[in-house]
Amino acid sequence: MDVAHFEWPFFDDAHREFARELGAWAAARAIAHDGKAADVDAACRQWVRALGAAGHLRHCVPAAHGGARPALDSRSLCVARETLAYHDGLADFAFAMQGLGSGPITLSGSDAQRAQWLPKVARGEAIAAFALSEANAGSDVGAMAMRARRDGADYVLDGEKTWISNGGIADFYCVFARTGSERGARGISAFLVPADAPGLAVAERIDVIAPHPLARLAFDGCRVPAGALLGAEGEGFKLAMRTLDIFRASVAAAANGFARRALDEAVARATSRAMFGATLADLQLTQAALGEMAAELDAAVLLTARAAWARDVAGRRTTREAAMAKMAATEGAQRVIDRAVQLHGGLGVRSGQVVERLYREIRSLRIYEGATEVQKLIIGRDVLAAGRAQGA
Repeated sequence: MDVAHFEWPFFDDAHREFARELGAWAAARAIAHDGKAADVDAACRQWVRALGAAGHLRHCVPAAHGGARPALDSRSLCVARETLAYHDGLADFAFAMQGLGSGPITLSGSDAQRAQWLPKVARGEAIAAFALSEANAGSDVGAMAMRARRDGADYVLDGEKTWISNGGIADFYCVFARTGSERGARGISAFLVPADAPGLAVAERIDVIAPHPLARLAFDGCRVPAGALLGAEGEGFKLAMRTLDIFRASVAAAANGFARRALDEAVARATSRAMFGATLADLQLTQAALGEMAAELDAAVLLTARAAWARDVAGRRTTREAAMAKMAATEGAQRVIDRAVQLHGGLGVRSGQVVERLYREIRSLRIYEGATEVQKLIIGRDVLAAGRAQGA
């Protein structure tokens, strides 16, 4: 993978060294496959263990608990996800979920919660999951129906979560449930729930076009001690949004990794495919397509780097910047990959081809952690708020 963009001033020498080290490691480990592994659960577990053993998961937790940096570093997360996505979508997924799934513990967990789980996450010894979505509460988190009630020294959770990544293989879940009577985003709390908690069951495994562990979870009188509460009661929505603000830019980075791989595959195909007495690359239409792909990719990478830098260095809340990065990168990557498939002709839709796998992998990124339409609303509302503030 070309890593020249990590020389941009958004990144420091540690990021550049991490990119080179991880890129070499991933290139050596990645196995060409069609994205339809016979045992996706086993493959995901293997990636978590391997990433942990190599020390790469240290970027998912703070240094106090075995991490690589004093605090979560958005740029490191972006470097990792772009690099891993370039080589293997499941490797990127395994890395991302260790960070997202343990993020609420890093941000609001007690000292005991952090000490129990974060070192294991960093070593790849415990698989994390983030349980927020419900059947009628995806983009609209305020519509959450799952409840948690206090019962003596415990909380009792009842309801369902769905579309939960790592569902069925996680060792613990950061679960969001309604504890108050308020409607909307208020009254939501977060809990750390071990996978073996009584009353927690995997109700359904969900198959998608780019396979990874995914499930619907059922909580039927699921009892956890009061110490399982993450942060303060009623602060769960804010905690979920803070976690997503950190990791949303990394979704953009993963999309950039998929797009970069698609561009490289398209260039290789165009320069080797004989056509009309020359090569596909000699056709002006091909050159124009590649030019558009390269420009769209660089634009998305710049937006992603800006969002990560603004959080890490400027110390700003980056809801708007991260939304722009995710929207531009995921939508742009879909177009880049589609053009790569087109340049491959019939070979592009043959199962087992890299671009065919990328075509399936990119589609979900336009939906999860906030669909494109939601990102547009976030950006638009922020633009209006800024305009009103200037006019006040």
